[in-house]
Amino acid sequence: MYFRDLEVVYEGHSQEIPLRVPDLSTHGMFINTPQIFPEGSVLKLKFWLCRSGYEVTARAEVRYCLAEVGIGVEFVEISDEARDMIAEEMEFSDVPTGRGR
Repeated sequence: MYFRDLEVVYEGHSQEIPLRVPDLSTHGMFINTPQIFPEGSVLKLKFWLCRSGYEVTARAEVRYCLAEVGIGVEFVEISDEARDMIAEEMEFSDVPTGRGR
């Protein structure tokens, strides 16, 4: 896992959003949630990277929604430093499993 303590705020709304561990990349993430969001919805995200403890804040736009499964979001406002820290976190967290050949 690359991060912890994910917080999501649906801009213009004040409801709690149930979440499960998402997938993360330097361009966005998949967030497992039963909440349905229309494509184009804007979310404020905040989470901490596990290895470095770096706090990432970003605005993200919902690109697709899979009902009862989750949402794919693209970061639309994120600092270059945060993007670099995510890349570094992923690079140092990629540990070979020893499976395969």
